[in-house]
Amino acid sequence: MDISGAAAVVSGGASGLGAATARRLAAAGMGVVVADIQDEPGETVAAEVGGAFVHADVTVADEVAAAVDAATEMGPLRVLINCAGIGPPQRIVNRDGSPHDLGHFETVVGINLVGTFNCIRLAAAEMVKTEPLEHDERGAIVNTASVAAFDGQIGQAAYSASKAAVVGMTLPIARDLASRGIRVNTIAPGIIDTPLLAGLSDEFKSSLGGQVLHPRRLGHPEEYAELAHHLVTNSYLNAETIRMDGGIRMGPK
Repeated sequence: MDISGAAAVVSGGASGLGAATARRLAAAGMGVVVADIQDEPGETVAAEVGGAFVHADVTVADEVAAAVDAATEMGPLRVLINCAGIGPPQRIVNRDGSPHDLGHFETVVGINLVGTFNCIRLAAAEMVKTEPLEHDERGAIVNTASVAAFDGQIGQAAYSASKAAVVGMTLPIARDLASRGIRVNTIAPGIIDTPLLAGLSDEFKSSLGGQVLHPRRLGHPEEYAELAHHLVTNSYLNAETIRMDGGIRMGPK
């Protein structure tokens, strides 16, 4: 799919996977809307890529709609990359004997799953208005799951559930949108060196990287961005979930 001159929305675009993807899409000639709740870094990334920043909580329909509207001012909206997400751990029964906080579970699922779906439905509704390209293509959507969808660890019940659900809805949404010329794929990253790991020591990061089959290191956000770009432009990739993890299979903890 030719994306030059078209517009994209990148949720969670202020840092990590989203920021790297915003840069990659802009380099490919797209107008990019960085949608995030982090205002200052979001504005910085948007300025860097010549795009626009919209403060958007992915669970709030009006804020996501504003990001979609901003994209249409740059060109036909053809790409959505869903990178917004959180993953704080919590055990089913905490060390003090208290049960897993239900609000915590609802928040993680709300952002990672409901937020992803919210972005999909609003972006897709705009994509169907665009003129079709070759082979009747109108757009492409890339979601972010995690290897935790398959290899969930201790304390990851909420995170794993949310990411497994993202994997689970990839095929039915791809089938749903096929008649409209929109493809849907999902990336399930392994351990990527993003700001989420900023609090970890270099020694611990090295230990994590040593668990990877090959290459024995943490993944780079740019590698995610490269794959996301390929999923967008390769017209024969649809309804797939691709593990990008160096072959790691996570242990219980």
